[in-house]
Amino acid sequence: MDAFLAIVSRREVRTYDGRPLSDDVKRRILEAGRLAGSSQNRQQRRFVVLTDAEAVSRAVWSPGNVLGAALLVAIVVSGKGPLALDAGRAAQNMLLAAHNEGVGSCPNGISDRDAMAAAVGITADEQVATVLSFGYPTRPRDPERRSPDEWIERADRKPFDEVVSER
Repeated sequence: MDAFLAIVSRREVRTYDGRPLSDDVKRRILEAGRLAGSSQNRQQRRFVVLTDAEAVSRAVWSPGNVLGAALLVAIVVSGKGPLALDAGRAAQNMLLAAHNEGVGSCPNGISDRDAMAAAVGITADEQVATVLSFGYPTRPRDPERRSPDEWIERADRKPFDEVVSER
């Protein structure tokens, strides 16, 4: 898939059809996160594949996003520097890699940091940046059914001129 088409056609998926992901697809998603750039190449992040969806569901804002997922991944960061930026870069890589595989995904905000820390098993100097849920969508997606311009037109986003300026 064309990278720009992948970016403009990707949408959050919050309901999954229950099919498992193959080990190869899981590996490609995780490799995409691992290979994301990081500040000064410090790579102050790790990825935890979570198997207790019930525990995770009690620590995120939208429990339904994680309960039906085939794969849950916590992005854990530690140290100093632009940790949120580095976690975001890894997350976006993983979301796009999943989209390329026909797998839907959604980042999940954390509502209870202590419960999430227990579910993930982090150390005192670590924090969970986000939890990503992955699975085949209940409604299959076909990014190539529209052009990038058509996807852009359909996006619920502020107008280009409202968010982009020049000085």
